[in-house]
Amino acid sequence: MDAHATLAFALALGLIIAAAKLGGYLSSRLGQPAVLGEILSGLLLGPSLLNMLHWPVFEHGLHLDVVLEHLAFLGVVFLMFLAGLEVELEALARAGRPAVWTGLLGVATPVVLAWFVMDGLGYSGEAGLFIGLVMAATSVSISAQTLMELGVLRSPVGLALLGAAVVDDVLVILLLSVFQAFTLGEGGGVLMVLGMLARMALFLAAAWMLGVRLVPRLGRVVDRLPISEGLLTFAVVLTLLYAWAAEALGGIASITGAFMAGLAFGRSPWRRLIMQGMHKLAYALLVPIFFVNIGLQTDVRLALRPEGLPIALTLVFLAVISKVLGCTLGGRLGGLSWKDALRLGTGMTSRGEVGLIVASVGMQFGWVDDTVFAGVVLMVLVTTLITPVALRALYPRASSEAAPAD
Repeated sequence: MDAHATLAFALALGLIIAAAKLGGYLSSRLGQPAVLGEILSGLLLGPSLLNMLHWPVFEHGLHLDVVLEHLAFLGVVFLMFLAGLEVELEALARAGRPAVWTGLLGVATPVVLAWFVMDGLGYSGEAGLFIGLVMAATSVSISAQTLMELGVLRSPVGLALLGAAVVDDVLVILLLSVFQAFTLGEGGGVLMVLGMLARMALFLAAAWMLGVRLVPRLGRVVDRLPISEGLLTFAVVLTLLYAWAAEALGGIASITGAFMAGLAFGRSPWRRLIMQGMHKLAYALLVPIFFVNIGLQTDVRLALRPEGLPIALTLVFLAVISKVLGCTLGGRLGGLSWKDALRLGTGMTSRGEVGLIVASVGMQFGWVDDTVFAGVVLMVLVTTLITPVALRALYPRASSEAAPAD
């Protein structure tokens, strides 16, 4: 990387972070979550409007889109670590019943509805099932951020949301693997599914046991060493290792691994110290890049073409209705009140990067075409934008009392 590329990189980061903070500030002043303004800032800078990444100043051999994607990954990893740090394991365990029911129905409802609706639109059963899997994939990082802003992440709704996200993650990955095996004739059947379940369960158990035993012992050792910010560095390293191991060894999302690392450190005597340091590191640099990068990667115009708009609007409608209905019913069956169950269902609506990842797999194997993929992009964008707004509307008292998280 030459000097011009280095300077361009510095300029890009400066513009992105400034736009994120300005957007977040304006959004807060309008009574909306800061995350909404940060995502809209990304849309303004992205290919939908200003197309910042293709400005001449950034065309000096700098693969800015790749670099930002990596930084955004770190942003969502540390965001989920902070979410895990916020909650207590005992409280999370008490949310087990609504979390399980919400996770189960939050996956089943989109799959079934998409199967029937897409069949009525002339799509094959195979395509309908896959589109259902795309819409079943929840990404709760934005909802978790909003609930942290509102100060209710440790409420029954927030805890059930985090637990349901783990159930959702495991189920979608399992169903996607089963779908791929049977559709492509890879075989394996029941034994393959049981093997994947065992792999996930083994990773979750091992990661938790290592966290409980390793964090206090190594933390005490690191705390005695003459290393600047030793404990915070230890937390960063372990979070990155957990994020890597979750996907590479456990077959589940990296953000789940980061969340588990946060749970482990949440039981340590350095919880408050690490939270202060990690909060400054994440919200000064990485988390704003994550939210802006959502807009930088989204070209709304693709989904607004005449040939793609009907299917895009159908996917948006199905995505919202299926998650709200399924997860609200799941929360109610789990023992929550109707009001809290609706809050939970609303929080599970956002799809984020998970839906795009699943859809890209479908593009690779020919299960969805360009028109459907553009519709998925719009669906992800709309659910990402409306979820924090709807959550704040459902927490009017918390909205007036909450301080900005960034």
